[in-house]
Amino acid sequence: MATDTAIFAGGCFWCMVHPFDQQPGIIKVVSGYTGGHVPNPTYEEVCSHTTGHTEAVEITFDPAIISYAELVEIYWRQTDPTDAMGQFQDRGDSYRPVIFVNSPEQRAIAEASKQALIDSGRFNEPIVTQIEAAKPFYPAEEYHQDFYKKEPFRAELVEGTRRAFIRENWAH
Repeated sequence: MATDTAIFAGGCFWCMVHPFDQQPGIIKVVSGYTGGHVPNPTYEEVCSHTTGHTEAVEITFDPAIISYAELVEIYWRQTDPTDAMGQFQDRGDSYRPVIFVNSPEQRAIAEASKQALIDSGRFNEPIVTQIEAAKPFYPAEEYHQDFYKKEPFRAELVEGTRRAFIRENWAH
């Protein structure tokens, strides 16, 4: 089986796992850090906003079952693409929305999807989600992996603001 990877940042990585994890063709979703200048950062280092990293998820998928374009569409519907410096209650550069692309093909798909979102007029504010070349991805500590399964009550609390935004802006 041939696999591919996608890397998306959309605020707290805890909230980004579940929407992808449940899709057919997804092999695994890993919470971690990318885009920075410090090798193997810890959660505490990333939270200090000194490493340049962004919380993200790395998705391993089977492109014969789910396409990269479908993953990008799922991604948009988990984020506020008009908020450059965080997502929902999570603020700062480590929570910025970014599509990290692994190939020219992924870049072309992400750019076309972003342009389609801009052209749709769905949002009154500019679409500010960045599309950047992927950098090394470092898995987060084990206690961050599959957080929604390990701590469902806490995950519900953290996801509350995000869910309200999604209902209001992406339901139609």
